[in-house]
Amino acid sequence: MNVNANILRAVNYVAVTILAIGLIIFTIGFFGNGNNIITPIGIGTIMGAVFIFVMGIFFVATEEMLNKTKKGASI
Repeated sequence: MNVNANILRAVNYVAVTILAIGLIIFTIGFFGNGNNIITPIGIGTIMGAVFIFVMGIFFVATEEMLNKTKKGASI
């Protein structure tokens, strides 16, 4: 469980960092002067951060379920 918590914490830090960068890029592009081309880049960055976070949670949940099934299986 400790390894899963470390992986989840690392994924969380990476996703939050990318999300903050995406929000900054989106805000600059949406409210900035004439640079509307970077608004979709900010939206894509935000979507990428959400994707990274969801995939990290999926990997941790999958690993935990595999460990629980291995403990319950009789060999």
